[in-house]
Amino acid sequence: MESHGSSFSGLNSYFRALAQTPARLARRACSVSTSHDEMSQIKARSGSAMQRTLRWYDLVGLGIGGMVGAGVFVITGRASRLHAGPSIVVSYAIAGLCALLSAFCYTEFAVDMPVAGGAFSYVRVTFGEFAAFLTGANLIMDYVMSNAAVARGFTAYLGSAVGISTSKWRLVIHGLPDGFNEIDVFAVIAVLAITLIICYGTRESSVEIGKTSHSLQTQITHLGFFPFGAPGVFNGAAMVYLSYIGYDAVSTLAEEVHNPVKDIPIGVSGSVIIVTILYCLMAASMSMLLPYDMIDADAPFSGAFRGESDGWKWVSNVIGMGASFGILTSLIVAMLGQARYMCVIGRSNVVPAWFARVHPKTSTPVNASAFLGIFTAAIALFTDLNVLLNLVSIGTLFVFYMVANALVYRRYVAIGTTNPWPTLSFLCSFSCTSILFTLTWHFMPLGKGKAFMLGACAVIATAIIQLFHCTVPQARKPEFWGVPLMPWMPCVSIFLNIFLLGSLDGPSYVRFVFFSALAVLVYVLYSVHASFDAEGEGSFGQKSGEIIVRESDESDRGHCFLKV
Repeated sequence: MESHGSSFSGLNSYFRALAQTPARLARRACSVSTSHDEMSQIKARSGSAMQRTLRWYDLVGLGIGGMVGAGVFVITGRASRLHAGPSIVVSYAIAGLCALLSAFCYTEFAVDMPVAGGAFSYVRVTFGEFAAFLTGANLIMDYVMSNAAVARGFTAYLGSAVGISTSKWRLVIHGLPDGFNEIDVFAVIAVLAITLIICYGTRESSVEIGKTSHSLQTQITHLGFFPFGAPGVFNGAAMVYLSYIGYDAVSTLAEEVHNPVKDIPIGVSGSVIIVTILYCLMAASMSMLLPYDMIDADAPFSGAFRGESDGWKWVSNVIGMGASFGILTSLIVAMLGQARYMCVIGRSNVVPAWFARVHPKTSTPVNASAFLGIFTAAIALFTDLNVLLNLVSIGTLFVFYMVANALVYRRYVAIGTTNPWPTLSFLCSFSCTSILFTLTWHFMPLGKGKAFMLGACAVIATAIIQLFHCTVPQARKPEFWGVPLMPWMPCVSIFLNIFLLGSLDGPSYVRFVFFSALAVLVYVLYSVHASFDAEGEGSFGQKSGEIIVRESDESDRGHCFLKV
């Protein structure tokens, strides 16, 4: 086997490392870590530890602040006007259910393994390094793009608050292509200011968040509650799903929670439930104010009063100011989350370890925060909101799909002692059935044939779950908090994520394929070699075939099987 010398000590060393790429991929791509390693050896690579200062009410506040703003104030107008109409209320309810099921999956992982890595760490301890890198890379990019979109949405509402159109403070450069030719300096200022706040401290960020005449019946009568039909409802749900990404950011704060067993379930699930109710109420109120085809796509709530009599224009300014602060709080939470993802990815050495450094005075990942803050500001400077929104949702749904699969795998497979193939076969079969159902729903013409295919897929999917439930015993029991009704609940989450993925447009898939291919290229040219070097230095365990059995030993202590 090749030696574990540094692959980046010189040009010749790097070329030798590239020549050994196939062997290194075979060794590292499927290598998994253990919960013990994630919380000890790998965590120690950051140097100073993050302070455990957050309570459940901090998490609820951060979750609500992180979600309310990014969705309702930025995305609702476009989703209602272009996809769902008044049924945007139903779209939010569907997206909220999907988010809640995913939140349950996140919560079990976060309670059992309270580290800052979120989905990256969860996939890493189940499906290995390469799948985790692909998941983490997509999620980081989604965070950056969604934060840039939210920052530009902030300037639109700020314009409503002060009564100035955003076109007057965005500089248009005619030499650039459409969608990239409006320079927004205020969005950059907002991102950079928040970057300074989150570098200062997490607890301080949560404190800042704490400080900070048409009716629906008319629309039902004249325009219809479902003007775009059922496809419009699900297309709207896929678009607004981005507005729930805040709970994912909360899960990345697990390393800073005072009592993870108590605080994380309340903080994550509680914030999703509260926000879903708020979203539905706010979407309903917007639909009651204006017909959907008159909604301002950039600032729907403040824009609803802009055309009213002079006596009501002040309401537009007040809403614009309130929405501006709401958007800023969501931006704070999301930027907290993206920095912690990058910090944990840096600990794994698949990106430079410089990103993993935690500042000894502020106890925050300053390097990751600063780098991603500047990157986000650069994108927010010139990229239009429409372009950004089309690039985000697919990666988010893919990540949540991976986490749901990882939870099922972790419950039913104890690495080193359990045969993984029955579980892998089940997950593949169920995903394929869900994909067939989704394709039939979206592309097959109406008729008895379509109804038969949908019914057959539903029956097959149910049979697959029940067969797996009856024949494959669970290999581990959550010690503190676990998702109930296994494997039904995570399977519903898998199906909903796949179904909403089918509602997205072509450019979203082009972006996903392009960026995923770019992530694979980075992994092959850099990450696998840096990871291989770290293994030689003793930073990581062996590959999957030689994995330490500590993980399975821990799961076997008195709780081998569980039937829920």
